[in-house]
Amino acid sequence: MRVLTFVLLLPTLARAADTVPDTAPLTTPAADIPAAMLAGIDRFLDKQTALAPAQAEKLFAGRTPEQRRERLAYLLGMREKRPGKVEMELVATTDRPALVAKTPQYDVFAVRWRAFADVYGEGLLIQPRHFARPISVIAIPDADHTPEMIAGLVEGVDPKSQYARNLAAHGRYRILIPALLDRKPAKRPAPGRKDGPEFSDRELVFRTAFNLGRHPIGYDLTKILAGLDWLDAQPHAQSTAVIGWGEGGMLALYAGALDERIAVTCVGGYFGRRDGLWAEPIERTVWNRLTEFGDAQLAAMGLSNRSLVIETSAGPSVQLAGKGGAPGRLGPPSPADVLRAFANESRGPTVVSDGDPAVAMNDQRTLEMVRAIYAGGGSAPAADPVELLAKSFDPAPRQSRQLAQLVAHTQSLIPASQQTRSDFFKPLAKISDSAKYEAALQPFRDKLHTDVLGKFDLTLSPASPRTRKLYDTEKFTGYEVQLDVFAPDVFAYGVLLLPKDLKPNERRPVVVCQHGLEGTPQQTITGDHRAYHDFAAKLADRGFIVFAPQNSYVLGERFRQLSRKAWPIGKTLWSWIIPQHQQILNFLKGLPNVDAKRIAFYGLSYGGKTALRVPAVLTDYCLSICSGDFNEWVAKISSTAWPFSYVFTHEYEIYEWDLASTFNHAEMAALIAPRPFMVERGHYDGVSSDELVAYEFAKVRRLYQGQLKIPDRCAIEWFDGPHTINGKGTFEFLHRHLQWEQKK
Repeated sequence: MRVLTFVLLLPTLARAADTVPDTAPLTTPAADIPAAMLAGIDRFLDKQTALAPAQAEKLFAGRTPEQRRERLAYLLGMREKRPGKVEMELVATTDRPALVAKTPQYDVFAVRWRAFADVYGEGLLIQPRHFARPISVIAIPDADHTPEMIAGLVEGVDPKSQYARNLAAHGRYRILIPALLDRKPAKRPAPGRKDGPEFSDRELVFRTAFNLGRHPIGYDLTKILAGLDWLDAQPHAQSTAVIGWGEGGMLALYAGALDERIAVTCVGGYFGRRDGLWAEPIERTVWNRLTEFGDAQLAAMGLSNRSLVIETSAGPSVQLAGKGGAPGRLGPPSPADVLRAFANESRGPTVVSDGDPAVAMNDQRTLEMVRAIYAGGGSAPAADPVELLAKSFDPAPRQSRQLAQLVAHTQSLIPASQQTRSDFFKPLAKISDSAKYEAALQPFRDKLHTDVLGKFDLTLSPASPRTRKLYDTEKFTGYEVQLDVFAPDVFAYGVLLLPKDLKPNERRPVVVCQHGLEGTPQQTITGDHRAYHDFAAKLADRGFIVFAPQNSYVLGERFRQLSRKAWPIGKTLWSWIIPQHQQILNFLKGLPNVDAKRIAFYGLSYGGKTALRVPAVLTDYCLSICSGDFNEWVAKISSTAWPFSYVFTHEYEIYEWDLASTFNHAEMAALIAPRPFMVERGHYDGVSSDELVAYEFAKVRRLYQGQLKIPDRCAIEWFDGPHTINGKGTFEFLHRHLQWEQKK
């Protein structure tokens, strides 16, 4: 056990000798700093979110209608091609006919249609009996309602709110009702395990799809638009309307924005401000949504020579507990603020607000929507009794089929993404000269930083360093350091270890030692933590200057909620971690005994994630060591086949939009090249398997040895141990590449 002397100082007694020269005293108690860091980032994100509507309006104004639709489709993950010709198929079994119900006015069929690849939409089709040229309607239920509920075949929705049935009663509409995956939570044990987190089928699809550039909303919309393809191809097809409430209202708004064939868009229980999007169910989260498309912009897209009807009753009330899944909540939307944005428009949305606001999509409101679709709608007819021909309407088999198809599709994308990344990196593949290779990397770094990790286009504040002595040992003195990053809210913090044998004007290398999940800088220095084993202090004992930063992945749900809050404005936790590290680098380079060209990075676990992402962007780090994290990252994030996949953990903040199309771990390491790069891997580290680590590292080795001919700058150490710092081959790597003679 390492014995350290702790120096505890009252703020009023701080002396010059107890701070780093030319810095102010640090007075905040060390124990309060992680919470203060997260609270400041939270305030900062709220301010950035408040700026999003103005940014969205500016971007919207600068794009053509086609550019808007293309960009929205990309953010919704709509990559899959729909069939050239969509066939509507009847769904029947020996126990259940395809014709499931009928009235004197219409028939109701169970149907399915191919949407893309091997994925089908499923639901109900209502066919009028006596109207030769029916108007097409897609009626979308809320996620927790079934098609049968809004068609009035089963209980679950107030008869006044059965908008599909109320429309069908007119006898003039061909109505397609797609089924959505619901929000009911279920246990999700990983393969071979008995327990796991609890979350919905919708969240499961989100988890498997997000890193692959796909999204459950995009999948739903592709099914809906494939259904529209079929409706549009029918003989004597007339204009099409899309109507929905809750999740269905959200999808109707998106569909109306994306497809000009939709003549009328009817949105219920959804339209409003989206600044609380981060707190809604996670599968509603769309990357960069707020800075590019508010509901106002989506409405404007749906108004182009068409009609938009906003129904203002309360939306669904949902509270997801987050038992290992992502917490989320839905309450009544407040459309008034957004509707004011249309006050000066010559064409604004039609607002339907009469009737009981507690009754969603009531028949009077539906009548208003009917009049928008069909001028001769007249008064609402009395709904005829429904004759049920199916013995039961259990939605579970359909739900299981829908989920299985979507998950199978996401799994098929994982191996295919390797070719996508190879194509993306093709411009670098034939560059064998290290200097030319490095010169060609900047566009790729910009892509990682801006489009994947998220970049704040802000100038760093003056650092205004505050320091306080914390450790005094035989070989080094330790100081807490706090630096402003985006004042007054975002700051960096860490512990600086200065060897006591530093000579005047001597320049030494620095190792930045990064803790993992729920860690602190102090845990890397003292206490012989089972993961860190005082590796920062051991390096200081060897004569390196050391800095151990505090990263913000601490305090459990608090930091995960910050990631959730960042996604809708196109940011991640790396969006502030990278500027924090840039300010740390600026501070270190300003110290009199630091060699600015020899600053290395060494991180474990979440610190290993940092070791790949931060040095890939910040070239002031001259080398990087990734411990306990490097592996086949795309599959680890999205695969349902592996017991160590993040699909089956509580770490719902881990996802990075469309990462698979651009950067797996090998590609991140390729942005560190030609600087030295090393992986530290314990055989019994449950983060991954040796085989998968070796598979991904082989690509890095080929780059360094085969392409760039610099094999000495790339290494991996396998050791007989768990998820921990080993500190043998990595220490030798640091001494060799930082050109520092090992101190005994």
